Amino acid sequence: MGIAALAALGVVAWPVIDHFDVHSDQRDHVTYGQQPSGSGGNEGGGGSHLSKTLMPTGPQADFRVQNRLSDGTTIGVVTLKGPKSGFTGKVWVWAPKQYSDPKYAKSGFPVMVALPGGEGFPYNYWMGTDLKLQSTIAKLSQEGKSLPFLLAMPVLNPNAKNYYDGSDIPGQPKMGTWLTEDVPNLMKANFRTLKSRDGWAFMGSSSGGFSGLKAVLKEPDRFKAVIASGPDIVPDSPLWAGYKAAEQANNPEKLAQKLIARKGPDVFLEFQVGTLERTVIPKVDKFIAQYGHGPVKTHLLKIQGGQHDAKKYVQGMADSSLQWISAHMEGPTAST
Repeated sequence: MGIAALAALGVVAWPVIDHFDVHSDQRDHVTYGQQPSGSGGNEGGGGSHLSKTLMPTGPQADFRVQNRLSDGTTIGVVTLKGPKSGFTGKVWVWAPKQYSDPKYAKSGFPVMVALPGGEGFPYNYWMGTDLKLQSTIAKLSQEGKSLPFLLAMPVLNPNAKNYYDGSDIPGQPKMGTWLTEDVPNLMKANFRTLKSRDGWAFMGSSSGGFSGLKAVLKEPDRFKAVIASGPDIVPDSPLWAGYKAAEQANNPEKLAQKLIARKGPDVFLEFQVGTLERTVIPKVDKFIAQYGHGPVKTHLLKIQGGQHDAKKYVQGMADSSLQWISAHMEGPTAST
């Protein structure tokens, strides 16, 4: 949801910088066990899962410690100069405990690009430990209720002045390319990932929910699923003025129509909306009624008593949304 629209909604629900638990050891390097560049996906023995795995392609990024979780996993941060978009911004990453388990040493892991609401700059509030996104995925994946997702948490906007719809708006920084090409390529360079779209998803709240929804509908050959929480449904950045055709090319409604006409590939859209989000619910209901058929597979979770609140959205993910999206994606395969 755009910054002005967030203010109009009148719900103060997003974290602030003081909640980010920045540790004094943030200068320490984090390697995440990266493999040498160009190590390929089929070395080191047999197993059908090897053909599905993309080993880290390099070059290795200079991740530094941002936060540590109680299970010993680390949230790292790097400043990425996007080769495709030309935009430079921060990206936070997290790998679950399973990633360092020797039995998964040759297996790729699914990636979830997690996008914030609000200004989305210069921080991505999912990188803090207070919202418990990482610990929720860790717990549920240990219980077999969620895949052990790698998380990529980039900044959403190039500044705090405008909202860019997660798009390449003419004459503006190419934030669509940043989110769908540069950030995924950073993950491929540094982590064992999955070659197919079955291992790639988005999640986001508010404006980040819109951007993730749009990304999956626009790039269904590369991304399979999204958890969109309290999202806008149509573009709302004022920067689209004078660029109607380009705006409509980034409209989830138009993209869904195009995908239905194309007859696939299937995409899986999980919507989360609090029952107190009275301006959001009708828009989401309408989208599902009109476009939730054919290859556009939708599911709606209405969070009882929920407002436009990131913590409530994580609660919804714990209750059912992570399990729903995991059922439609691919996870790592243990060596035998």
